[in-house]
Amino acid sequence: MNPAPVKAQVSVETLSLIDVRVGTIDSVDDVPGSAKLVRLTVDFGDHKRTILAGIRKEREDPQSLAGRQALFVVNLPPRPMAGEISEGMLFDIGYADGIRPALAVPEHAVPNGSRAG
Repeated sequence: MNPAPVKAQVSVETLSLIDVRVGTIDSVDDVPGSAKLVRLTVDFGDHKRTILAGIRKEREDPQSLAGRQALFVVNLPPRPMAGEISEGMLFDIGYADGIRPALAVPEHAVPNGSRAG
């Protein structure tokens, strides 16, 4: 793999605006009418959210992600996708570089809702 060029610099203040949290994926369901989206139900400790992710074709068995902790961006505005609303974004590694995607995960189990950064 040839790493992509580094993006333009951002300030620490700009970076601090992004709220990345740990959540446990409770369930993974196909989104009807979409060839690539799955619906993740994610537990963030004090609440659960529906997060749509375009990972259906990237993984042999997307349902195997159920029960796993991962990192999610949680302060994006709700986004309509395939007739449903996504309430965040899965932090996934590799897709943009054309390599087999991997979850961004904590080193060990941490409480759901823990902030990254």
